[in-house]
Amino acid sequence: MLFEDERIIAVKEKYIHILGIAVTLLYGAFVIFIYVAEPRSIADISTKAKTAVGDVVTTGKVITGTYEIDQVQFERGVQMFRQDNFVGARDALDRADPERRDAKTQFYIAYSFYRQGWGRISNDDALFKQALAAVDSAASLDRNFRSDDPNLQLRTPAELKSELEEGLTVSADDFNPLRLARERK
Repeated sequence: MLFEDERIIAVKEKYIHILGIAVTLLYGAFVIFIYVAEPRSIADISTKAKTAVGDVVTTGKVITGTYEIDQVQFERGVQMFRQDNFVGARDALDRADPERRDAKTQFYIAYSFYRQGWGRISNDDALFKQALAAVDSAASLDRNFRSDDPNLQLRTPAELKSELEEGLTVSADDFNPLRLARERK
């Protein structure tokens, strides 16, 4: 009988050690989270924790192959794009595709940079460069991507990229007064 009691005590000690290690690891993870998140208040901890959990879930979806964009945010972004609210459109589209894995979303982001940076007299080079980065991302995600939006005159990443590169180069055509009559694509 004494042997069974010693085994029960040994098992209990084993569980106590495992529990102690688990609590120590959880505490260490909490300290690392606080250090990385740098919350400014107690309320900020929950906000940053939700963001961190959301990022982990999204990364898990990418790894398992179940990643999908947030369709509601995508539609909101397209609606803002059509209303010429390009900053708001990019914000909604970024929320729709946080991992930047959807060619269509990345194409709209690039197009919004193009439309915002386009000017009758001159183009905003900084916005055009951001558009080039986004259009390259869209092209790398889907080499055969073609937009089905009838409101867009440039339907492929190659067409948009060509327009952006043309807008970034300075040529004699830039000084043509008829340039003021051109239309944005």
